[in-house]
Amino acid sequence: MHKRVIFLLLLVLFFFSCKKSDTLTVPTTENKQTENSISGDPLPSWNNGPLKEDIIAYVEKVTKKGGTDFIPIEDRIATFDNDGTLWAERPYVQELFAFYQVKKMVGANPSLAQKQPFKAVIEKDKSYFEKGGDKALIQLVGATHTGMTEDEFETSVNTFFKDAKYPGKNVPVKQIRYQPQLELLNYLRANGFKTYIVTGGTIEVVRAISQDFYGIPKDQVVGTSFKYKYDNAKNTIQRESVLDHFNDKEGKPVGIQLHIGERPVFVCGNEGGAGDIAMLKYSQGNKYPSFQLLVNHNDSIREYSYQEKDNLSLSTAAKNKWHVVSIKDDWKKVFADK
Repeated sequence: MHKRVIFLLLLVLFFFSCKKSDTLTVPTTENKQTENSISGDPLPSWNNGPLKEDIIAYVEKVTKKGGTDFIPIEDRIATFDNDGTLWAERPYVQELFAFYQVKKMVGANPSLAQKQPFKAVIEKDKSYFEKGGDKALIQLVGATHTGMTEDEFETSVNTFFKDAKYPGKNVPVKQIRYQPQLELLNYLRANGFKTYIVTGGTIEVVRAISQDFYGIPKDQVVGTSFKYKYDNAKNTIQRESVLDHFNDKEGKPVGIQLHIGERPVFVCGNEGGAGDIAMLKYSQGNKYPSFQLLVNHNDSIREYSYQEKDNLSLSTAAKNKWHVVSIKDDWKKVFADK
């Protein structure tokens, strides 16, 4: 995870109580559009207006055979950030998992409670991370995400998501997904787009839930990754405590090239950490017509209201004429229905 992001997250988890929001629920149909979407409005949870019209107009023009803006189906690549773009990010689910791992590991080996960074997490010692800076933060992620086989790690991730509750809302983590974005993913796929998650979170954590949560298979997830080694004797892959690729900010276009091999034509990120600017810029260099979408968290009643101190993402969006989602004004509903 991004070192700055982790620090902010720790402060949130230790000292910030999330505001209660509207009741969050989960849709019954995960990977199919609703009957309403198919027969009429493809984006029923988006308010009618210029943004919704622009999304639909773009999809229609680039999928119209014979049109001057037609994009061949093999080049219809859409990439979405995850935290703050597909689900809520206050606090980050990735770090909820890290704390879950601390509790689990200390339970199995109580002596770890006296060692850092486990001790700092258990005692909610903010000063440890402030003094230790980047080194302490990387140590936390490394200690809780590595040193095990991939099978062991995947089992731990699946167990976490089975019972995890989202702080401040007391709902399963699955219920913090954004309903309008689920509809957008389905709409794009129904029109021949291949949808990818391109996240700063670790690739293995997101892969564990991508199909169930978003209808996106494991091989269409791009994320931060650790180095691996093959254990010939055990015939397993072992994860090491060394980052291989940091998939945030300028690392996102690199990750896209490594995993996908071409620029996306439709890209969606969010304002809040300036982590998606490079990905949105990268898509504008496409030889085909492209569409950039930035989610602005400005709804303190139904979700959260926050912004970057320097307003970099929104100012960059204005400069480059990207489309900006106002959660307050553009989304009829925020979280998914059961």
